[in-house]
Amino acid sequence: MNLDTIILEFRPGTGGNEAKIWANDLLRMYQRFAAFQSWKVEYITDNAIRIKGAEVFNKLQHEAGTHRVQRIPETERSGRIHTSTATVAVLPEIPETEIYIRPEDLEWEFYRSGGKGGQNVNKVSSAARVRHKPTGLIASAQTERDQSQNRRVALSILRSKLWEAEEIKRSTQIGSIRSIIGRGMRAEKIRTYNFPQNRVTDHRINKSWHNLEDIVEGKLEKIISYLGNLGNL
Repeated sequence: MNLDTIILEFRPGTGGNEAKIWANDLLRMYQRFAAFQSWKVEYITDNAIRIKGAEVFNKLQHEAGTHRVQRIPETERSGRIHTSTATVAVLPEIPETEIYIRPEDLEWEFYRSGGKGGQNVNKVSSAARVRHKPTGLIASAQTERDQSQNRRVALSILRSKLWEAEEIKRSTQIGSIRSIIGRGMRAEKIRTYNFPQNRVTDHRINKSWHNLEDIVEGKLEKIISYLGNLGNL
């Protein structure tokens, strides 16, 4: 396992269009945090980034799970507070030697990249999407201009997702005694960002922080350091 490279994947949960906006806000929040850490960030798809930096997995592993937001959406005319969620997956880079994937278990699809890739990327079907038939897991990549490079990136993400699936299965089998805060994964609601009260609460340790606007702007060090110290106990 490469602890210096991770994939962060963001998925909207409940809340409709506001959940999609929240997932994008979370992606930007971690991009900003990575910039403060002088880590390298690479765009993979519209909902996933790769971050490279010393011990980045150890620092961000406890961010995995469901993040809930309570706020008044910009499109809300009556001033009602909405509750939406998005999930964050923190996936370490897994070498081919650790997880072997049979070629016959893969179903490939190639398509034209869009959005952040730029105009030149859109001219050919360079983006790659792969489906692992035994599990149904899907991974895609469109950051590279070359199809073969995107294939390699997609396979790397798929290995990470297979690792995550095994981790979830193992955690279920051994219970929740691994650490005081656990690994989170996608299913667990780990944190609420309450904008009207200017407060972020981590439900695993029942601790809150204020200055929510700064936190969403990527100033997460105090939260991540606190969780990291607990995780090392």
